[in-house]
Amino acid sequence: MPGLDTYLREWRPEPLVETDALPADPSRALAAALGTTAPEEVLPPLWHWLHFLDWPRHAELGADGHPEHGHFLPPLPDRRRMFAGGRLTITAPLRLGAPAERTTSLADVVVKQGRSGEMAFVTVRGEYRQDGELRFVDEQDYVYRSGESAAKNPDAARPTGFPVSGAPWQQEFTGDPVRLFQFSALTANTHRIHYDAPYAHDVEAYPGLVVHGPLLVLLMTELARHRAPGRELAGVDYRLRRPVFAGDPVLITGGPDGAMAVRTAPEEVMATARITFG
Repeated sequence: MPGLDTYLREWRPEPLVETDALPADPSRALAAALGTTAPEEVLPPLWHWLHFLDWPRHAELGADGHPEHGHFLPPLPDRRRMFAGGRLTITAPLRLGAPAERTTSLADVVVKQGRSGEMAFVTVRGEYRQDGELRFVDEQDYVYRSGESAAKNPDAARPTGFPVSGAPWQQEFTGDPVRLFQFSALTANTHRIHYDAPYAHDVEAYPGLVVHGPLLVLLMTELARHRAPGRELAGVDYRLRRPVFAGDPVLITGGPDGAMAVRTAPEEVMATARITFG
């Protein structure tokens, strides 16, 4: 098969401009799913992931439930995607109920050789404006490969208890199918690994339903937001290291220094975030 560079050499999608009215209902629904209080006036950090959504026609979805084509989906054969991380830089929050504009562009695409083969690292940049002013910049990093990785093990051992931590901020979390279904619906994520257990195990070789990476990031930012209510979040730099599965007990940890993590027992770090306070 040709190298990934062959497929990506001419791939340079044009920037895409979209608008959203920012209704309050999605925030109320997410607050109910997370068991927290719904925002009244402004969107908390990363809650904009509930807006500017794309719902492709059913016929445009692949066997995995994910869109076969998309403006910022690279044209790779047998494409597999992993959400690897990102950065959010906040100047001001978005107000609920006021129209906002997002300009999305391809920030970077690099092909690298990993232990399991070639991977394409794609960064998509979103600039969010309201009343003509730039409110924040959201850069998301994705890793793509052609074909499945051989590293998965559907019968891998699973954590059975929560880890122990001395972090000043802690919150226990266990993803369940209902909450994963809610988050999939709220973020227009139709990938079957989040709600179809037989597919996740038998086809994708996962030991269970996969907890959404963005949900893990939100758990970290929400812990910081609620434990430091007098401090504004000015930025978030996050990395997703390993998948978390439904039923796995995880501990969200952090502290006033802004160093956040998602941990399992034994001590494994599944995701990290560095939060900057204004």
